[in-house]
Amino acid sequence: MTRAPQQQPPAAPGTGGHPGRAVRGADQDIRVLFGESSGVFASLAGPAHMVEHANEAFFAVIGAEDLGVRTGVPLGQLFPRGGGAGLLPLLDRVYRSGESRTGPDTRVVVGRGPSLREASFDLTCEPRLDVGGNVMGVLVTGVETTQVRQAQRLTAEHRALLEQIARQAPLEQVLDGMARAIEDLAPEEVLVSVLLAAADGRHLRHGAAPSLPDFYNRAIDGIAAGEGVGSCGTAAHRRESVIVTDIATDPFWDDFRDLAEQAGVRACWSTPILARDGSLLGTFAMYHRAPRAPQESDLALARVFAGTAALAIERHEAEQARAAAEAREQAARRDLAFLLAASTSLSSDLDYTETLRRLATACAPALAPLCTVDVVDAGRVKRLAVTAPTAREEGLLASHLPVYDAVDDAVGRVLATGQSEVARRAPTGSGPWSALKVTGYLCVPLLDRGEAFGVLTLLTTGEDAFDGHTVALAEELARRAASAALNARQYTQRAALTRDLQSGLLLPQVPTVPGTEIATYYHPAGEGLDVGGDFYDVFPLDDGTWAFMLGDVCGRGATAATTTALVRHTARAVAPLLPGPEAVVRAVNKALLDRPSSHGTGFVTLVYGHLAPVPDGGLDLTFVRAGHTHPLLIGVRREPRPVASDGLLLGITRAPDLVARRIRLQPGESLLLYTDGITEARDGAGEQFGEERLVAALAAAPGPATAPAVITALTRAARAFTGAGGIDDDQAALVLTATPLPPNPTPDSGPGAGCRRMSR
Repeated sequence: MTRAPQQQPPAAPGTGGHPGRAVRGADQDIRVLFGESSGVFASLAGPAHMVEHANEAFFAVIGAEDLGVRTGVPLGQLFPRGGGAGLLPLLDRVYRSGESRTGPDTRVVVGRGPSLREASFDLTCEPRLDVGGNVMGVLVTGVETTQVRQAQRLTAEHRALLEQIARQAPLEQVLDGMARAIEDLAPEEVLVSVLLAAADGRHLRHGAAPSLPDFYNRAIDGIAAGEGVGSCGTAAHRRESVIVTDIATDPFWDDFRDLAEQAGVRACWSTPILARDGSLLGTFAMYHRAPRAPQESDLALARVFAGTAALAIERHEAEQARAAAEAREQAARRDLAFLLAASTSLSSDLDYTETLRRLATACAPALAPLCTVDVVDAGRVKRLAVTAPTAREEGLLASHLPVYDAVDDAVGRVLATGQSEVARRAPTGSGPWSALKVTGYLCVPLLDRGEAFGVLTLLTTGEDAFDGHTVALAEELARRAASAALNARQYTQRAALTRDLQSGLLLPQVPTVPGTEIATYYHPAGEGLDVGGDFYDVFPLDDGTWAFMLGDVCGRGATAATTTALVRHTARAVAPLLPGPEAVVRAVNKALLDRPSSHGTGFVTLVYGHLAPVPDGGLDLTFVRAGHTHPLLIGVRREPRPVASDGLLLGITRAPDLVARRIRLQPGESLLLYTDGITEARDGAGEQFGEERLVAALAAAPGPATAPAVITALTRAARAFTGAGGIDDDQAALVLTATPLPPNPTPDSGPGAGCRRMSR
């Protein structure tokens, strides 16, 4: 048999198994490597150093145990030719001088035939004296240190390798250094090879083999880990050492025998390199030029350095895993930063078209050098955005329009299927692909509830193709862009609807009232997506007087709009039929209490009144305050003061306590009606604007206190106080200013004539 019996040595470090057994196995391997030192003794006589007596260890070491005659023979004849060169001169000096001498690490060629070798000894040589003190011979004692010296050198190299591993030296450097160290220190020629397990765990790849021919390393690079695949493939498959003592006759080498012969190797001992969990890391092989069976020290050496290789490989794989994890984390952070920046840009403007244009800007050149965004509009494809490195390329892309229902057009197909399409070629169908040197495309649908309303197209002009990472980024960005664009379109539609509804609840134009200057102000809270609860109105009555009102409905939105319309229309309907403001307000209160619950149940604050011009100038006003803020009377000298008037808010009780208040405005005097959204506006610290600041702002305003001037002073002061933070509640104001009547007043031409309005 040329294959040595399979041994089951204790597991070495890094080869799996029970930790205690692994430590004991490593200790045993160290003891085997250091060996057991043999003590030698010989008594020599005369200048020829005739052997008189010697122990068996002495004869065994020098290889003379099989000679027929061992004593009475000069020592030089027992050594092989030239073998005593290290010892005989030392013996001569002791015999001649009569002085003891030591020979540490003395090199001696010992043994015979196949066992011929060079050995190291620590020797002590002492003269043998007769009774007269004359030297009659030499007494030799010593210990063979060959294996100890060898193991010490291997240990030093092993320590150096461990230091390299601790410093995270490159794996190739560690394995190559390990192979060279073993080859240099081995007592006989050996060629070391390390193969590494491939990622699939079923093949072996070249790791290190500094002394094997390159053609051999290339040939075995990638061999399978399987039964009968040479020494290394079989060892990897079995997870145990495989010893082939003669490659020429071993069946494991049937497929590689010619290759081994060309490389000049005749024996191969392979040891698997196993991780701590028992998984395969590779193989450690020792090749020989002649058939040879291993000694126990050879097997121990293989186990020790297989464990060292395992440590290096695991450290390398851990470092690779850490680096890969860091790279993935950095890539994820870059992707997240890209998506966050793009999302911020997409949502920064509530405009449908601008949102999709920003999508193209975000994609190029980050994802591709060329980008287009197409949407379906009235059954046709409309190109909304184009991004390219040059104006010429942008012009070429802008001039091309896909066909909505064309089967040979990539955009048309994506619009039809709602699925992304990617290819490493130019798109099918007509287009400026050749002029743009397009080499690949990616079309991603923009979806609205599963239906494609647009397509994001990325075009590449280089060798880089769209990989899965780019496709995933583009699809995520398209998803966000579609959501942002649809939100923008919905916002635009809702804002337009709100404006239309709000305008129907406010005066389209402020009417011209004889002897009266009127100014109004309205500003909804938030983004203007909900109908506000504040309202005002001025309308004529049959007797030549005019009605005016300003109120605040609890809540916002459609319910508030319903209540606002109910109050205004009720007041307009009953005012010509009832005797005065108090009766009109009671009618409004009854309408609120009688409304269906589906139309809202909130209360209303209201100031409602009638005004009539005075022939010699001025205005007579009669009004009712129902739970609303007190009106402010602003004199000619800007001395604002509240006008006291009691009254409960509306929509709460059937018999509200209401009291009509009558005042006269002289020419130049004004009555300001406003909602609490103005006085309750807050600054950044949460403090309210308040009535005191309102009065102070009106008093400090320059120039005459005309109706527009009052509105200007009020709004400027409120905005300066709140800053850029916006307002939390709707704001409305109505100013009535008495003016001198014209010399020949003309009849009022109706609510739509001569309007003056300030609004926002």
